Amino acid sequence: MIELLLFYVFAAVLLFAATMVITAKNPVHSALFLVLAFFNSAALWLMAEAEFLGIALVLIYVGAVMVLFLFVVMMLDINLVSMREGFARYLPIGALVGCVMVVEMALVVGSQDVNLIHGVSAAEGVGMSNTKALGSVLYTVYAYPFEIASVVLLVAIVAAIMLTHRRRPDTKHQNIDRQVRVRKEQRLRIVTMAPEKRK
Repeated sequence: MIELLLFYVFAAVLLFAATMVITAKNPVHSALFLVLAFFNSAALWLMAEAEFLGIALVLIYVGAVMVLFLFVVMMLDINLVSMREGFARYLPIGALVGCVMVVEMALVVGSQDVNLIHGVSAAEGVGMSNTKALGSVLYTVYAYPFEIASVVLLVAIVAAIMLTHRRRPDTKHQNIDRQVRVRKEQRLRIVTMAPEKRK
């Protein structure tokens, strides 16, 4: 009974935080609500006896990825007015995608073949820890998808760096090549002025 109550509490807070991620007006607030969503997701993983995934979610995503997200959000200088203008236009498409995802999750959870609620974990069946079972499957069966995911994350990091280094007319930038090629005459200008006579 207590476990079921905790599940509903964590799930309700997770749904609230996920809703606030996409509806908050300030991008920094959205990132902080995403941290809250990660914490509640980690709690749900721990309740499902997937301790490694729960700890990895807190250490990696909250500790490292969210810091990167905050830096990127603060450096991008997002125009909130133009960002809110397209929200109503893309709302039907986003609602449709969300409904499709809810239906897919309901089909998976309600399926008799999956048996997520009362089933025995694969780690218990083979007599090894959850972390060892996850590592053996991840680096053998799913080695290529794991590498593809790492390449996608690398492309995302490079794209974020390129977005932060784009040139904007209201900011100052150094031109190293121009500074190196400058001559002495361009650095110093001697101005001849008539002497001032004191009375």
